[in-house]
Amino acid sequence: MELSVYKIDGQESGKKVTLDDTVFGIEPNDHAIYLDVKQYLANQRQGTHKTKERSEVAYSTKKIVRQKGSGGARHGSIKAPIYVGGGRTFGPKPRDYSFKLNKKLKQLARKSALTYKAKDAAITVLEQFNLDAPKTSQFTAICENLKMDGKAKVLMVLPEINNNIYLSSRNLQRVKVVTSSELTTYDIVNATNLVLIDGTVDVLNQQLGQA
Repeated sequence: MELSVYKIDGQESGKKVTLDDTVFGIEPNDHAIYLDVKQYLANQRQGTHKTKERSEVAYSTKKIVRQKGSGGARHGSIKAPIYVGGGRTFGPKPRDYSFKLNKKLKQLARKSALTYKAKDAAITVLEQFNLDAPKTSQFTAICENLKMDGKAKVLMVLPEINNNIYLSSRNLQRVKVVTSSELTTYDIVNATNLVLIDGTVDVLNQQLGQA
């Protein structure tokens, strides 16, 4: 598949890039995408949730009613879960939610997600550009020139780190800028439009084409 390279003013530059079919044209594997996204979201969880059990609640341990003769049920402590303020039964404890996936499965998931974007014509290749200083208005103007409205989620992928471009996009809620080495399946699936800076396609073809 060939795509035109656009200038930052929204016009075609006349240059073409080729998307490798082994990366952008495979048979998508939905389950691989599911597992990779699930792992990404699980790794974001802190796992610091905690509730107090009856042994940790700061209440008296005095037996509140006598064992027999009260006419009611037996109760040994106000810390019991049936009382307001008592300890919680089987409450959450701190834990690690992360899990591992095979490298080849994660590569398959990324290629599957890129294939879906290519089939949906949601990939735009933009010529390399630089900003003299972080300027959100200039970055927003580029997105408007590419006919990407403010409601669309834009993921811009750079071949290498560019702090001025990153800082210019940081205040925009629906825009995310990453390098090709930071690209995740979740980011691809979550984005409406995928903007690849010229040179990124070659890096992705090299990284994922042989996987």
